[in-house]
Amino acid sequence: MMNRFERQVKLPGIGREGQQKLQQAKVLVIGAGGLGCPALLYLAAAGVGTLGIVDGDIVDASNLNRQILFGANDVGKPKTACAAAMLRKKYPDVHLISYSFYLRAENITEVLQDFDIVLDGSDNFETRYLVNDACMLMEKPFVMGAIYQFEGQIGLFNDRREECTSVQYRDLYPEPPPAGQIPDCNQSGVLGVLPGIIGTLQATEVIKYICDLDKPKSPTLLIYNMLKQQFYHLEITPNPENSIKLPANKEALKNTDYSVICGAGTEEISWEYALDIAKKSMGKTALVDVREYGELPELQNPNCIKLPLSNLESQVKELQNLQNLIIFCQSGIRSQKAYKRLREIYPYKTILSIKGGINAAASTKIFKDNA
Repeated sequence: MMNRFERQVKLPGIGREGQQKLQQAKVLVIGAGGLGCPALLYLAAAGVGTLGIVDGDIVDASNLNRQILFGANDVGKPKTACAAAMLRKKYPDVHLISYSFYLRAENITEVLQDFDIVLDGSDNFETRYLVNDACMLMEKPFVMGAIYQFEGQIGLFNDRREECTSVQYRDLYPEPPPAGQIPDCNQSGVLGVLPGIIGTLQATEVIKYICDLDKPKSPTLLIYNMLKQQFYHLEITPNPENSIKLPANKEALKNTDYSVICGAGTEEISWEYALDIAKKSMGKTALVDVREYGELPELQNPNCIKLPLSNLESQVKELQNLQNLIIFCQSGIRSQKAYKRLREIYPYKTILSIKGGINAAASTKIFKDNA
């Protein structure tokens, strides 16, 4: 009697050795939705030994046109539990780990540390940038998938294998789009077969990576148009400047606020992250102190520019040659006002605000008073 892997081990490049690699692999699937469900199904069917499932949502009736691991009886239940139950029933040899919560900056490193490769099936830019930054920091490859109406995208990022060119999600999209510019499937609609195709292609990329079936020297984004039944490839070029925005370490990552997406409000970061960006991008980044003249303590940093909020309009040209602006005040209130005005004046610059202002840095040694 043949086992269920008999057909795939006959393929050149897989064989018994490739099947063993799959059995030993640990894959984290982020999102048990339209992309995650088909990806999980095919990864389990292929014999991936350990699958992690992260999702804090519950099954809704509107999910059932595309999230193929769920049925009508699952409505109202946690997605991770339902997905794991279905997969255990079909493939009891797969080790399944469920995380019934959403990924956040404060928990992502603990989740990622036990896995070899990540499949990102999330449906929002906040999570995509978080996953990118965490995977880059922890040297984890990840496969991104996204859909919009009748089109889907797939890309392999942070591929550190020999002969491969590594790129990150920020090389494709250096900045998140303005909030509300790209609606999700709740607003724009979705036909269930499209995430099925994209999720299956994501699983394909993961399997190829595990079995070392393909080493693309020129990383690309695969774009699929369902209406035209056509595939396109968009070459991605690595840009070292995009790494400036990556957190320096796990602690900096945890203190980074990913909840505000480019224009949805003030994008706030920690002092540690701010000083790291300024250090990495000397000459292109300024720490902008919008407090009034004479307010203490003074910031000891060569990248600091004094630009009181009351003088912002008259002195704003001082910032025009800078690429990144990191604003701070005493408590974080005035910096938010400055952020909104500077965003209007310089819509294409990276503008950030330090959360809590100087009051949040009382325990550091970055000010003269604390030296």
